[in-house]
Amino acid sequence: MDLNLHSPERQLIELKIEHADLDALVDMAAHALPIDELLLRRLKKRRLQLRDQIAQLEQQLDPREPA
Repeated sequence: MDLNLHSPERQLIELKIEHADLDALVDMAAHALPIDELLLRRLKKRRLQLRDQIAQLEQQLDPREPA
């Protein structure tokens, strides 16, 4: 598989890495004292946006219905 810098496959890998990093940050922020609620909400919101982008890219790369 040829993964150039702008390929959807490369974007998908980068988004999954960023999502995993955000998971770790959310876990750390949730267990930090005192809890920064605003930071936690922003991290979770960004994580949801990434999940949506990942799902959209995966659907483009592997459509379920024949075109």
